[in-house]
Amino acid sequence: MRRIILFFLDKYFRLKKSGVDYARYKGVSVGKDCRIYTTSFGSEPWMISIGNKVTITSGVVLLTHDGSTWLMSDENGRRYLYKRIVIGNHVFIGVNSILMPGVKVEDNVIVAAGSVVTKSIPSGVIVAGNPARIIGDYETHKQNVLKNYVSDKDINLNKDYMARIEEVIVDEFKDFMN
Repeated sequence: MRRIILFFLDKYFRLKKSGVDYARYKGVSVGKDCRIYTTSFGSEPWMISIGNKVTITSGVVLLTHDGSTWLMSDENGRRYLYKRIVIGNHVFIGVNSILMPGVKVEDNVIVAAGSVVTKSIPSGVIVAGNPARIIGDYETHKQNVLKNYVSDKDINLNKDYMARIEEVIVDEFKDFMN
């Protein structure tokens, strides 16, 4: 009976509440002004801590244990490895990224979509790839965005979403790869 109640409670939080509410319901420590679009907090969500003004996009997986250890056993039995994940303030984690056990992401960090984060990330960087590597500087990127990207003042909120986006869309494509 308890499993049935927990099943429906889980469905309720997933469907009716925000991602932040769902994460907190699962046991994740979540700061203020966060946007969470994933539901994949592993089997030990209480081992995950998220700071303030963090965005975790859809498909992100936060792993707090090494499941491969079930292969290793001897006369003392199976082996286990559990490690916390800590995410600082002002962090963006892109679509379908994976954070491995024991990773700490410091403040002012961007994790590009599809990254596999196997090591902790220092403050003020942009990482990408599998395994994730530092590819840029957060502050340089911030200054470029503030100078060149569309702002709230540029968007006509009196129009519907599609119309206002069509007004400010950048109709250029990126350079071809070499």
